[in-house]
Amino acid sequence: MNAIGPLAEFIAGRVAAPDGYVRLDVEPDAWTALAQGCAAGSHDLSALWVDDDRVRMALAGEGLRVIVSLRMEAGVYPSVAAHHVPAMRLERAMRDLHGVQPLGLPDTRPWLDHGRWPGRESAVRYEFLTAEGEGLHQIAVGPVHAGIIEPGHFRFTANGETVVRLEERLGYVHKGVEGLLADADVARGAAIVGRISGDSTVAYAWAFARAVEAALGWAVPPRAVLLRGIMAELERLSHHINDVGGICNDASVLTINARCTLQREDVLAVANACFGHRLMMDRITPGGVTADLSAEGIGRIRGLLGRLEETRAEILRVYDSMPSLQDRTVTTGIVSPDLVRQYAAGGFVGRAAGRAFDARKNFPYAPYDQLPFDLKTRTTSDVDARLLVRMDEIVESLKIVGLMLDWLAPGDIGSSGPAAMAGEGAALVEAFRGDVFMSVRIAANGKLARVHARDASWFQWPLLEAAVEGNIVADFPLCNKSFNCSYSGHDL
Repeated sequence: MNAIGPLAEFIAGRVAAPDGYVRLDVEPDAWTALAQGCAAGSHDLSALWVDDDRVRMALAGEGLRVIVSLRMEAGVYPSVAAHHVPAMRLERAMRDLHGVQPLGLPDTRPWLDHGRWPGRESAVRYEFLTAEGEGLHQIAVGPVHAGIIEPGHFRFTANGETVVRLEERLGYVHKGVEGLLADADVARGAAIVGRISGDSTVAYAWAFARAVEAALGWAVPPRAVLLRGIMAELERLSHHINDVGGICNDASVLTINARCTLQREDVLAVANACFGHRLMMDRITPGGVTADLSAEGIGRIRGLLGRLEETRAEILRVYDSMPSLQDRTVTTGIVSPDLVRQYAAGGFVGRAAGRAFDARKNFPYAPYDQLPFDLKTRTTSDVDARLLVRMDEIVESLKIVGLMLDWLAPGDIGSSGPAAMAGEGAALVEAFRGDVFMSVRIAANGKLARVHARDASWFQWPLLEAAVEGNIVADFPLCNKSFNCSYSGHDL
C-alpha cells in the first residue's frame, strides 16, 4: 500500500471528538501507509503507545489531529520505525514496557530496560553503535554528572577533539509512571502526572486536566482557565530565563548566569507567594485550579513582569555586545532543519530551525485561542538561535500574562463535577521546551484505565546527537544546555 497523503482525505466525513481528535480503527495496511506518510512529510507523528491489545498512533497535520488504533495479534504489529525513524525509541520503549513486538523494528536493543527490573534481570551487555575510521577513540560521560542534574550516559566517538558520533543511553530516571497510573483515581492520577517532569509540572497537570475534562465533559470556569494560563506562562518565563543563563554559563560568561539565576528565583518566590508553591505543583486539577489569585498577588505579578523585562533587555544588550560569547554560540550545534521537520520537533529546538509550531497557536486552547501573541522563529538552528528564540518568547509571555491579568474577573476557580464517569480524551499543551501530549482513558468505575504522556524530549534527544557531530567535545555542554531536554519526562 502506498503512503497515505493528506490527513483531510484520510478522515473525510469523520467528525472530531470534543478534544479535537478524530479517532478510528485501521487495518495493518493502512497503519503502515500512515507510517510511510509520516516519512514522506504528509503528516507528523505526535505519539505512539500501547493500550491493552491495541497500539495507537497520534498524527497531526494541516490543522487536523487523528488517533488511529490497530488491534495486535499476539502482541505483534507492523513497526512504524521501519518506515519513519523518529518512532524508533518510542517502539523500543514500548517493547520494554509492554512486551509487544514491532515487526521489522530496525533496532531491537532495549531502551528503558537496563536489565535490572525485578524478574527481568539480564547480564547482557548493552552494545553502543560503532564508528569506523583511523584515529578514533571513545569518551564515556555519565550517567552520574558533575553538578546536580539528572542522570544520562553519553558515549562520544571522536577524532582528536572533534565529535564523530554521539550516542545517548537514557532510562536511568524510569519511575514506572504508566504502571502507577493504571487503576488510579483521577485525583491520584493528577498528582502523579504533575511529577513526571518537575520543571514542567504546570504543563503536565494542564494536559492531564484537559484530557480528563474532554473525556468526561467536565466544564472549567473562565477564571480558572485564565489562572492556568498565568501559571503556565510563569513556568515558561522561569525556565527560559534560567536556560539563557545556563547557556552563557557553559560559554564561561558567569555574570549573565548570575543575573538570570537571581531572576528565576524572583519568579519562583512570586509564584510561591501567589499560588502557595514555588513550582505551582498540584495547583491545576481536573475541573479547575486549587489556588486563587488575590489582588495583592496580581500586584506582585505585575511588578515581576517589569523586573523580568528589565533583566531581559539588559541581558540581550550584554549578549549582543560580546563577540567572544557569540563566538561560542553562533554556528555551534547546528541541527539540520530537514531533520527537525522529520522529527516534528517542537519548542525552541523546532522554532530555532524555522519550524513554526506551537500548540498554543497551531491547535489553540483556552485562553490562548483568544490571546494575540506572535510566534517567533529563527533559521540558523544553532545554539545562538535557540537562545534568541527563548529571548523572543520571554517578550511574548510578558505580554500574555499582562493580558490575562487584565481579563481576570471574579468567579469560581473550580466546578463541582463531570457530566460522565467514563470516556476517552487527549490534549496537547505547550510546555516551555515544547508540546506535551496526553491521552487518558477512564473506565466505567471512574478509575484511570490507561494514561499515556509524551514529552517533547522524545523527539529532541535524537536531534542533540546530530547537532553535536562535527563540534568539539568541549562544546557539548553548550549544545546540551541549548536543547535542555528532560530526562525524567522522557524516561517515564
